[in-house]
Amino acid sequence: MRSRAHLLAASIDERIRRDGLSPGTLVGTLDELRAETGLARATVSEAVRLLRDRGVLEIRPGRGGGLFVAERSPVVRLRQTLLSVDEEPTAVVDAIELRDHLEVLVDLGAARCRSEADIEQLQVLLGRMRSAADWDSFMQANWALHERMAGICPNAMARGVYIGTLGHLSSSSSKLAEDTDASAAYRARRYAVHVDLVEAVASGDEDRVRTAVARHNDTAPRPGQHREQQQGAAS
Repeated sequence: MRSRAHLLAASIDERIRRDGLSPGTLVGTLDELRAETGLARATVSEAVRLLRDRGVLEIRPGRGGGLFVAERSPVVRLRQTLLSVDEEPTAVVDAIELRDHLEVLVDLGAARCRSEADIEQLQVLLGRMRSAADWDSFMQANWALHERMAGICPNAMARGVYIGTLGHLSSSSSKLAEDTDASAAYRARRYAVHVDLVEAVASGDEDRVRTAVARHNDTAPRPGQHREQQQGAAS
């Protein structure tokens, strides 16, 4: 289950594509979206940030400003292709494989360009993972952590494709019927892996980042394993 901000972002993105809105078309303003959806300013702002980072919306300040449809780059078009893939097992496997190959590139870029503010935000998201009471909230924090990490990477091509795979994986993750002790133990192990990953990025040590990424990818189960663990393969 995705957060309200992610759901709103998906809804706006779908509306733009469904209505065939061309680049430069006014979508609205933050206040108009708040009035239309009834959601809090922070939620609407986060949805807009997600769409801006994904290259879907352009934010223009000042009089006559607002939220406009952005020019779709090849990366954004590729992302839309990824998101439109049917949720078949092979599609999920393909997305995981692609994401794993991009992980080291994205995380090395983040390690080279991270600021203190970036690390603080990653730590906040780690805190959300640690305090998650169930699988769904853990996965929401997990997706947010990886998307925030990708946002630091300066390689726009890698960032766009990576976020596209995250979008497909997060939308294809089904809700668990129950939250078992085994699931809680597995979340604890995956949390520790992500702590190492964030600490490696914060250190700026590229060898340490490669080691952390290898652990992140190698300890993620692959298709054919328990359903709880199979979902974790994407995290």
